[in-house]
Amino acid sequence: MTRGSGSEETGPPEAGSPAVLDHLVHAAPDLDRTLAEIAGLTGVRPVPGGSHPGRGTFPHGLQGMGGAPIHLLGLGGGAYFEIIGPDPEQPAPDGPRWFGIDALTGPRLVTWAVRVTGIAARVAAARARGHDPGTAVAMSRRTPDGGRLAWQLTPPGTGAGPAPFLLDRGDTPHPSDSALPVLPLVSLTASHPGPGAARAELAALGVRWPGEPVTAGPTGLTAVQAGRHGRVAFGRGAVAV
Repeated sequence: MTRGSGSEETGPPEAGSPAVLDHLVHAAPDLDRTLAEIAGLTGVRPVPGGSHPGRGTFPHGLQGMGGAPIHLLGLGGGAYFEIIGPDPEQPAPDGPRWFGIDALTGPRLVTWAVRVTGIAARVAAARARGHDPGTAVAMSRRTPDGGRLAWQLTPPGTGAGPAPFLLDRGDTPHPSDSALPVLPLVSLTASHPGPGAARAELAALGVRWPGEPVTAGPTGLTAVQAGRHGRVAFGRGAVAV
């Protein structure tokens, strides 16, 4: 599995350096409860990573991250695990929150991001190969210490399939550089009712699944991480394995 360096591309790269795993997204309708559950299962408490402010922060058509604080754990290899949920102290966004947070009944590993350079060229190449990842837009957020992180990304998925979203950080610092507590990533697996179609989307993006091949089954992602009390699987919820 490639995390932070090395190539997982299929075919020649379209632009810049190889695509690598940037982070996993674990979304929850009740953030405080989920953070406590993760700490209890793993022996490691996720740390605050900042917050996406409320209305007006993102370009028109990309409302949906307002009121969504995040907490982080390192995965090793320059990647991280993001836990995100609504903040009742912030005003609700104008539209549904990203990652399907408003529809969740419990925590779920909903999607993953690959870090790229030259994101516009990669989007164009994916479209030419038959998969539209969406138009990349510029975004930013404040860190707990008052710093600012900025990046470009394509619209994230909501668990509808295993294809990642693309993220280009430019020269901004990476969150994993901030001495995060680490839960090493052991494996990342996916299932989908149409594994062939899912693999075609991954090929169009120019990235290979960073784990076992996508298998047939209900749509879902599962990440196994090594906690202080043993391994924990994050998928629909979290459970010791």
